[in-house]
Amino acid sequence: MSKLQPVRGTHDLLPDEYRRFSHVVDTARDVARLYGYREMATPIFEFTELFARGIGETTDVVSKEMYTFSDRGNDSLTLRPEYTAGICRAFISNGELAQQLPLKVFAAGPMFRYERPQKGRQRQFHQIDVEVLGAPEPGADIEVISIAADILDRLGILDRCVLKLNSLGDPQSRQAYRAILSDYYLAHESRLSEDSKTRLQRNPLRILDSKDEGDKALNAQAPSFADHLNEASRDFFAAVKDGLTAAGIPFEIDPTLVRGLDYYTHTAFEFVTAHIGAQGTVLGGGRYDGLIAELGGPPTAGIGWAGGIERLMMLANEPMPLPRPVVMVPLGAAAEAKALGIARALRRAGIAVEQDYRGTMKRRMQRANKLKARAAVIIGDDELARGVAQLKDLDSGAQHEVALDKLVVALKG
Repeated sequence: MSKLQPVRGTHDLLPDEYRRFSHVVDTARDVARLYGYREMATPIFEFTELFARGIGETTDVVSKEMYTFSDRGNDSLTLRPEYTAGICRAFISNGELAQQLPLKVFAAGPMFRYERPQKGRQRQFHQIDVEVLGAPEPGADIEVISIAADILDRLGILDRCVLKLNSLGDPQSRQAYRAILSDYYLAHESRLSEDSKTRLQRNPLRILDSKDEGDKALNAQAPSFADHLNEASRDFFAAVKDGLTAAGIPFEIDPTLVRGLDYYTHTAFEFVTAHIGAQGTVLGGGRYDGLIAELGGPPTAGIGWAGGIERLMMLANEPMPLPRPVVMVPLGAAAEAKALGIARALRRAGIAVEQDYRGTMKRRMQRANKLKARAAVIIGDDELARGVAQLKDLDSGAQHEVALDKLVVALKG
């Protein structure tokens, strides 16, 4: 394979595709701002230990999918596979953030996972991300789900999605459920996949995430988390459900929606669709009240979600068309020089202007048609001498003379 091709699992975002990409990011950013979220960014690579602890050493992401390398100082570094761990690390590393609780942030950027490329899934992919730190109340759960719903609505996706919702309970409920689940799997250990037999010893909750068909059959008959929630967990989940109902956001309870790691608590959710094939999750997240303490920081509640930009692009409505430009058509060397200043003045007034570097009037007008320009500003020696330009409407063909200092008004009128 030619080394001048993109690496497998990556692709170039060419201008037309990038317009759709930026449409998703800009829409998400605008909605997040309405809720009072501030944008931040973390480094693209971190110490490997952060993701091993933050995502979980037994997960497929950590054990099979991370891009990990040693730098010249012999430190083990990893390209980020997700945003949450890095944002939590930034919270721990930057003490001033602890004075801003609840901390509400939005982020967007590239992620890296070594997995089989397929529709909507690449080895370098991009996510939008929303996180709230320091808010243990169910109102934070309702808010981050509301942001997600509003973003999907603005992108024209929401009516093709279903919000799936489940409760993972508080740590006490989770511990009790884990023991019950372990007993269930031990009774059926011979039917478990090899990976799940390993998980049974380390974290039986991870078996619930298994993609193995035999494991799925066992999971379908496994004890339900909902049946083992204590009163505090049931009350929390009821508050989330009531809040979503009050906000007009419909949902379905999905008892199979789980998160295997112990720092996850209470709400887990996903917006799913049947419009992008087997990879039906558009965005998903949940509450992770134990993560920051797991990373060595102070006990701090957290909840958030991430959405794949590539998947959202596949579903989103068309972005607004770019403004139709005005083309400069200078005739002669003196007009070429004068047109540079005129074009800059028009651009500073917010008018999109295209100007060729050379060419006859015929060639420039042909390019204007290709660009779908709305008007042409034609200047020759006679126009320069009189301080005017010929302004041609390229839709109607009408042409009239305009003073150079009145061009902005004429083009904005």
